[in-house]
Amino acid sequence: MSDLLRDHLLVCDELHHLAIKENCFLKQQQRIPEPSLIERHQALIDRLEASLSRLRNGEAAQVPADSTLRANRATVIEQARGRLLQILHLLRENEQLVLRHSLGPVRVSTPVTPPSVSRLQKIYEQHAG
Repeated sequence: MSDLLRDHLLVCDELHHLAIKENCFLKQQQRIPEPSLIERHQALIDRLEASLSRLRNGEAAQVPADSTLRANRATVIEQARGRLLQILHLLRENEQLVLRHSLGPVRVSTPVTPPSVSRLQKIYEQHAG
């Protein structure tokens, strides 16, 4: 496995770990995360973009001739794809939680109790005659 692929997988794992941390924070604290967490998230996104760019242009784009290396490379690529799908799922959930928490507290309306039958009869009697 090339160093580029190994580094890419590490970035994916770090971003996944941070997305889980954000998700737990949003569910437990029910508020928008601290700026430091958001900055760390953005830094990891930047690292992921740089890693993807290096993968497209570097030696990792070349398929090795050895079948064992090729199988190992395919396994790492599938692990990275799977991790990225997990990250995307968590980020979407986190965005929904941020949106929900940024809109403010949920207003619980008090249930309206219908008037009693006797009260309705009195109202009808008053207006009927």
